[in-house]
Amino acid sequence: MTKKIKLRSLLIGGFFTLLFVVLLVKVYWIQVVDASWLLEQAEKKWETDRVIAPVRGTIMDRNDKVLAVEGTAYTVTLNPKMIDGLRVADDVARGLADILKESDATKPALETKIRELATRKKPDGSDFAVNVEIRNEGWKIDKEKADQVRDFIATMQTRLNKSSKTNIGVGIVDEKKRYYPGETLASHILGYTNKEGKAALGLELKLDDTLKGVPGMLSYEKDGKGVELPDAKVNFKPAEDGSNVRLTIDKNIQFYLESALAKVNDKWHPKSLTAIAVDPKTMEILGMANTPTFNPNTYWNIKDQSDFKNNAVASRYEPGSTFKIVTLAGTVEEGLFNPNEMYQSGMIRVQDRELHDHNRVGWGKISYLDGLKRSSNVAFVKLGLEKLTQPKLKSYIEKFGFNEKTNIDMPNEVSGLIDMKYPSEFATATYGQGKVVVTAIQQTAAYAAMANGGKLMWPHIVKDIVDPKTGKTIQSFAPQVIRQVVSEKTAETVSGYLEQVVSDQDIGTGKLAYMEDYRVAGKTGTANLVLPGEKTYSTDSWVISFIGYAPVEDPKILVTLIADQPDLGGNYHLGGQVLAPAFKDIVGESLQYMGVKSSKQTQMVTKEANKLKVPNFVDTTAESARAAAKESGLSLEVFGKGEKVVDQFPKAGTEILSSQRIYVAMQNVSDMPLPNLVGRSLRDAVEACSFFKVDCQTTGEGYVSDQATTGEGEGRSVTLQLKPLSDKAVAAGGQTQSASDAATSTPNGKTDTQRTTAKKSP
Repeated sequence: MTKKIKLRSLLIGGFFTLLFVVLLVKVYWIQVVDASWLLEQAEKKWETDRVIAPVRGTIMDRNDKVLAVEGTAYTVTLNPKMIDGLRVADDVARGLADILKESDATKPALETKIRELATRKKPDGSDFAVNVEIRNEGWKIDKEKADQVRDFIATMQTRLNKSSKTNIGVGIVDEKKRYYPGETLASHILGYTNKEGKAALGLELKLDDTLKGVPGMLSYEKDGKGVELPDAKVNFKPAEDGSNVRLTIDKNIQFYLESALAKVNDKWHPKSLTAIAVDPKTMEILGMANTPTFNPNTYWNIKDQSDFKNNAVASRYEPGSTFKIVTLAGTVEEGLFNPNEMYQSGMIRVQDRELHDHNRVGWGKISYLDGLKRSSNVAFVKLGLEKLTQPKLKSYIEKFGFNEKTNIDMPNEVSGLIDMKYPSEFATATYGQGKVVVTAIQQTAAYAAMANGGKLMWPHIVKDIVDPKTGKTIQSFAPQVIRQVVSEKTAETVSGYLEQVVSDQDIGTGKLAYMEDYRVAGKTGTANLVLPGEKTYSTDSWVISFIGYAPVEDPKILVTLIADQPDLGGNYHLGGQVLAPAFKDIVGESLQYMGVKSSKQTQMVTKEANKLKVPNFVDTTAESARAAAKESGLSLEVFGKGEKVVDQFPKAGTEILSSQRIYVAMQNVSDMPLPNLVGRSLRDAVEACSFFKVDCQTTGEGYVSDQATTGEGEGRSVTLQLKPLSDKAVAAGGQTQSASDAATSTPNGKTDTQRTTAKKSP
């Protein structure tokens, strides 16, 4: 018995001893061997790291109107375990499908999908899942739908006799979402960010580094239940919000563009439409639009990926007659364009090719200016190939930048393609077909050079980078001149010719763009298309374009419009009706919105502003009179000898234009001979005769080329011979006048001889 007791005691003692040793080894292993690893794991459990997302920068128009902004969105979540416990999977699927459906047609499929999500199990199949998002229909939805989901939850709680705080397995999580308040407005400019918050298109992608900001971090220690430990170490790195971007576009002008394109689209059903509006003096983009368009808030509904393409910068096309601007500007700059020179229209042969006007029989023998107005291809082949020559034509094409990108600050820009080798290819290039393929933004920059004095400008759409907290500008992007392509005089002359293309209501191809209130310069273009798989031009498919700017005297806006394959019913003559009304709508609304006075008002204001009252020069010295006239901006002529002025014309207080001459006499005018009037305009000559109390007779038109005085004292008279300004006899007189002055000074009559009597001043 004692032996058994001892054996039992020994076994029990041995067991506990072994257990103690094992525990001791385990403690040693935990505290010494695995101590560092376990501490590291514990710290991971204790420590909670949370990424703090930065706010993406806002995109604004030039007047700080919001175009893209970070907003609150809502995601619908499901708890399948709780839904199963309440046995409401079918009710949840049916109710949520009714709210989240895109249409009645999609509801059945969505209901099935939500039911599957509401009954989903964990990956190992052991139990129901506890958190499932409804993607994409319930992911980052707007507030309106989120409120409907909340109402549904409340309804379910009532049906189940549960309190408003009871979780029925349906929840809503607040999130961030990019929001585009204008919906389709400027969509091709802005692009979009996808539901994961990643930039995917347009300026959102191009400026992503500027807009996205830098994430922050919050790190703190917690207990096993997730409660922050007292005196816990907290690390906090704030997020750096993205910078705001101010664009050059104007939200209102962008709206005018898109509204006008919508009208064209409804009437003519083109494959696509493109519009660009710029300030021609700075090449700041005021608006840019395309059809078809899309809504970046629901980008996933797009049916054709090509609808995302911004054709204004990412597509090439044969420009047709709008490209004639290069040939025209080049020949004017080189002194080769004589608007009155005649040529035979209709057809011209270049090597083995016959090139025709759009009216194949032509208009007979017409002037080059009429050729421009009628958009004659033959005129431009003769100008570009025969007068300008191939090397200079290519040089001007390159000067205008058609062989390179404009480097506009937008993504996906392509370059034009210029590849002429043979005379026939140079010939067709003079009117924008064949081996000349360009982009809409290149064309826009070329026309802007004519509107701004011959300067090719860098087109840009980003105006400023702005600090989101202070509102202060971090970086600005000023207009940049690339190069002077033609002289200011040439640009002004070309603008005058382009104005006649619009203003000539008989033969001008751009006459439908004529505006009563504003002077418009512009050019039409109709280019045949080479269809895919074909080697010849289509006879019933065209790219129609119009580019114009206004007001001509001080251009404020330039608009480029392109319609790809509008439905003309096979009649290209209808091409002029496609875009001209849209141009008038856009430019008219934009100029009124910008507060630009009509050209008629401007002329009246300018004329009124140039009126001055004549000072009193009598009894002043010649030096004092000259000083007073200079200070008033008047042109003064002094006659005779004496200490003080004894007479003047016009009399003091008379209201005159600043360009009118003032005459003062230092002695009695009857005692002085009539001065030499050769070279003066008729107006100046008549005023001088009136001042000197001499009867005046004239023959001819233009400027004084000769004068003959008869009689003495009060009975003096003079006969003035007038000749055109270009006559050498006039030029020899040494005094000339600007063409605009000549237009106002030359008599309106068409007879070769006329008589004008200058009344003697009282």
